[in-house]
Amino acid sequence: MEQIYVTGHRNPDTDSIVSAMAYAALRNATGDRQYAAARLGHISDETRLILNLFGFEPPLLIKSMHTQVLDLDYDVPPILHEAVTVNRVWSAMEDDKHISAIPITDDEGRLRGMMTAGDIAAYDMQTVEAPRLREVPLFNILSVLEGQLLGETEEVVNTISGEVVLALPQSSELPPFRQKDTVLICGNQPDMLQRAVEFGVACIILCQAELPDSVRDASRNTCIISTPFDSYRTVRRIFQAIPVGRLAQRESITAFHLDDYVDEVQEVMQESRYRSYPILDAQDRVVGTLSRYHLIKPRRKQVVLVDHNEAAQSVPGLEETDIIAIIDHHRLADIQTKNPIYFRNEPVGSTCTIVAGMYQERGLMPSPKLAGLMAAAIVSDTVMFKSPTCTPRDRRMAERMAHIADLSLDELGRKIFSASTPEDKPAEQLLFTDFKEFHIAGHDFGVGQITCVDSDRQLKRKDEFLKLMEQTKEEHQYSMILLMLTDVLLEGSKVLCVGGEDTFQQAFNTELKEHEAFLPKVMSRKKQIIPMLSALWG
Repeated sequence: MEQIYVTGHRNPDTDSIVSAMAYAALRNATGDRQYAAARLGHISDETRLILNLFGFEPPLLIKSMHTQVLDLDYDVPPILHEAVTVNRVWSAMEDDKHISAIPITDDEGRLRGMMTAGDIAAYDMQTVEAPRLREVPLFNILSVLEGQLLGETEEVVNTISGEVVLALPQSSELPPFRQKDTVLICGNQPDMLQRAVEFGVACIILCQAELPDSVRDASRNTCIISTPFDSYRTVRRIFQAIPVGRLAQRESITAFHLDDYVDEVQEVMQESRYRSYPILDAQDRVVGTLSRYHLIKPRRKQVVLVDHNEAAQSVPGLEETDIIAIIDHHRLADIQTKNPIYFRNEPVGSTCTIVAGMYQERGLMPSPKLAGLMAAAIVSDTVMFKSPTCTPRDRRMAERMAHIADLSLDELGRKIFSASTPEDKPAEQLLFTDFKEFHIAGHDFGVGQITCVDSDRQLKRKDEFLKLMEQTKEEHQYSMILLMLTDVLLEGSKVLCVGGEDTFQQAFNTELKEHEAFLPKVMSRKKQIIPMLSALWG
């Protein structure tokens, strides 16, 4: 079952995090078990406080939705240990003709090499010129020849070595073997068997014949194996008894990991000649193989977007995904989809208000902890119901969730907004914790927001903020960058502006003094800052 990721926007605020968690929990509770909440950035101190308050862990952090190797329908051929026989590898390839290579692994499942039909064919040709076995495990030979060990030698034999010799009927008195380091293949040839045992050859392969009692009962060092195969098949198969690890390609193997991006994989493949590439997991264990044809039609990740519907605020690689739903309370932006989707956009102050309503519509009562979490998100996003985006519905839904959680909204709000911002927190972290990028009428700009009860204390770091904002403006080529210090007690925002100062003063009918202005009753970036700039730019 493929996972469906539910994610809010970049630099997520509490509403973004909680709405993703609540929507995923709703879908999973109603039978769709594949939904998983995700986030696109670090959580703020406020959000961490709220999650800890109700006993929740932050959602999974996702940095990109670009198509990865794990999204491909890659092959999962038999993954064989380096000790298995070449015959076993060949049989696996015969069973599945489209397999071009088989990964060879060690005891831990880690890659030791790759084996192709070409490698087996090349080795087979080499055995014609050099018909010799080198310390081949006895069990391997018994396996490929479907053989049986006849009697025991004076010393235990674990491996077989020697030149492979085929004994044919002959008129010459000279035996076909000249050295004890010989693997003799013969049939119903009692005299040859007797002479070979007396000479002490290393191994005799007896093809479709019975072993004479005189040889069976004799004390010997020769290992004797019977096989149901004829001499020709025995000669061909015995060389396939060697451990495949000896033949597997070990040098210059190109491997990919499950989390590698397909774009990067394609570039590597264009510079190499292999037909098949091993795929490794995070522990470098082999999980499958990848070929060029797998890249033609990858599976697309599935996502649900909450609390945003603008590409610049969403996950990198969104264009490579299938968006299946959007739940939001912002203006309609620029996201496009391939197919019709479930889209729910309502003019309320918090996305959690919408999600909580969906619980009600489906007849599902959230748990007290989850209800408390959603109540906190609504309080946070509506700035204790003082934001102009707040509606009576937000307050009613927050009260309903608070009743389920058995908590006071006033106490919850004071706890959320009285949490002071640490003095030693980096200015960069403060600016970008709740920062959104916008593209309106040819203008690219960014707006950060810090909700607090101590805007004067924050302004003591004004020079730090302005320097960082200037750097950010140049790096991203913004026409303007704003930082809202939204003060809950003052019921307004002290705004720092870098770039587009004339535009700002005209839009808000105010005067900037040293890049600073106070906008009374302005609490919402979405409903009070962005609409005014949009109207000015037409």
